[in-house]
Amino acid sequence: MIFNPEYECMETTARKKLQLAALKNLTETLYSKVPFYRHKFMESKITPQDIHNINDIEKLPFTTKDDLRDNYPHGLRACPQDRIVEVHMSSGTTGKPVVNEYTIKDLDIWRQVMARTLSGAGCTRDDIVQNCYGYGLFTGGAGVHYGSIAIGAEVLPMSSGNTERQLMIMRDFGSTMLTCTPSYALFLAEEAAEAGINLYDLPIKKGCFGAEPWSENMRTEIETRYNMKAYDIYGLTEIIGPGVAFECKAQDGLHVNEDLFYPEIIDPVTGKAVPAGEKGELVFTTLTREGTPLLRYRTRDITCIIEEPCKCGRTTRRIHRLFGRTDDMLIIRGVNIFPSQIEQALIEIEGTEPQYLIIINRGDTHLDEVELQVEVKKDLFSDETRGLESLRSRIEQTMKSKLQIGLKVKLVEPKTIERSIGKAKRVIDNRKI
Repeated sequence: MIFNPEYECMETTARKKLQLAALKNLTETLYSKVPFYRHKFMESKITPQDIHNINDIEKLPFTTKDDLRDNYPHGLRACPQDRIVEVHMSSGTTGKPVVNEYTIKDLDIWRQVMARTLSGAGCTRDDIVQNCYGYGLFTGGAGVHYGSIAIGAEVLPMSSGNTERQLMIMRDFGSTMLTCTPSYALFLAEEAAEAGINLYDLPIKKGCFGAEPWSENMRTEIETRYNMKAYDIYGLTEIIGPGVAFECKAQDGLHVNEDLFYPEIIDPVTGKAVPAGEKGELVFTTLTREGTPLLRYRTRDITCIIEEPCKCGRTTRRIHRLFGRTDDMLIIRGVNIFPSQIEQALIEIEGTEPQYLIIINRGDTHLDEVELQVEVKKDLFSDETRGLESLRSRIEQTMKSKLQIGLKVKLVEPKTIERSIGKAKRVIDNRKI
């Protein structure tokens, strides 16, 4: 289902004209109404009048998360306070929270892109959406809620947690679609098995999962446990929340709502655009936002743009599923590693659960020591020691082959690793670096 064919299937030349007009309007707004951006423009020796085509966006300054924190709470607001009708923000666990302020128009944009997102996964007005993303200041719950209503679907605003009740509602109300983090989807599946609930007997057949990196193998695990189709969605608080990009039924990259959010891929070191199809850091400009519009926001997510047409009929460009984040990347003994690489390798190994924890210490020799804790399936853990040792050795060999470094693997019993109802915590880095 394509929710808005006029924009999702727009001819490329027409879309570029739309983007250019929006970019010119955006730069004029930021220059005249946001002192932070006026100063940035002056430092870059550029004015809104220097924007003549969409490629001129590369002349404009970047915005970073530090800029958002430095301007907390209202320094990036681009309209009067009396036009702001809703506020969301990040948790602020590593500093001041990132604030996103919405006007009525901004909420309409959010409803639109989330309706496109859910429709891409096949959601219609006949669906019952069990929304397990967190409500409140977090954008996940509200975004799915608005999109479901725009489609006309029935939405169950469950939020996260209270797993026993989640499963009861899923069964009793006949939920047909699940929305939550992928790690919570697996946790729900574990609890359903413990409660003797066969998920294959329930009508839930599709789900939209995001808010944390997850691998293709983890998708397969979710689809197998639920007998559903699992779709990736992408968004971030700074831009609008979920709904920036989404998978369609082809599951071949995420369609960017690029009439509203302009994507770029840059070299994270030089800041220059990378050749088409190459991996780099994803950058977004909010072309039509009013409350807190952002210019060339550096997301720190690593991906590439897929230019080839999608068989679904949408003409919007797609981004590849995320390879990782520049700030999540671990440097272990000089080797760059993303946790998603470990997850991808683990799920291929029979006998393990999709739950793991990476613990990094710096030993007496000043070398990095990495312990990988892996949960083992219940029947295997109760087996003889020889089987566990063989599995442990196989995991270590696999990691050595795929990551080019040695990890110490510790096998632990099922449900030993702490579960999260939000984003999963995969790394504990005890190094003082």
